[in-house]
Amino acid sequence: MARKKKDGGGGPTGQEWLTTYSDMVTLMLCFFVIFFNPDEASTATAQAVSASMMGQASLSSRTGGETLSEGKMASMGSTMMTLPSMEKGRSLGTALKKAVSLFNPEVRSNKVKITHDERGLVISLASDAFFGPASARINIEQTRDILLRLGTLLASDELRGHKFRIEGHTDDVAIDPAGPWESNWELSTARSINVLHYLTDIGVDEKRFQVAGFAATMPVTTNNTAEGRAYNRRVDVIILDEGHL
Repeated sequence: MARKKKDGGGGPTGQEWLTTYSDMVTLMLCFFVIFFNPDEASTATAQAVSASMMGQASLSSRTGGETLSEGKMASMGSTMMTLPSMEKGRSLGTALKKAVSLFNPEVRSNKVKITHDERGLVISLASDAFFGPASARINIEQTRDILLRLGTLLASDELRGHKFRIEGHTDDVAIDPAGPWESNWELSTARSINVLHYLTDIGVDEKRFQVAGFAATMPVTTNNTAEGRAYNRRVDVIILDEGHL
């Protein structure tokens, strides 16, 4: 009986698609990991990832797919691993997570609000909790613990090298002429300075701060209601991005 000739191998196995499929899954995994925390992903990072998946970035062909590689512009930060903004974004992303954890009870009670804008990470202190009406004296008995935690955050290793700005704001209600302040400009600035003094007294380097008072010129909501005016009366402590030093 003739023996069936054994297949010598070397031909198509029908499994070649697995290599391409696994490369695609790996790229998708990297894509979602990078965008898991949008505060840590820069626009340049997004563009680099998008380009790589469309085959438009600086790529090197390899068996089974294409991967990002450093090109001639690597020294100028044109590849993902050399983007100069990534470390900055990472530090503020870490600071944001830490701030949300530190001030979670105060965020829930509206004493503290944490946001992020083009200036950097903004920690807003509600004026009604920290100051009396038309007063720049800090209600230290009620807010000491909050300010201590804020000082700990600002002095942390994650924010080494960052500068801070303290901005005072008021509503648009005119100052009482019989009071100690000529206008809301003086009041908003005095509140900023008093927060500065407290933070430096507990150990934060004074040279890292800027101070400003904006009176009622930068409201976050309407001044037509009591609730709106309460939101506008605030002191913002801003952890500055490098572009806003």
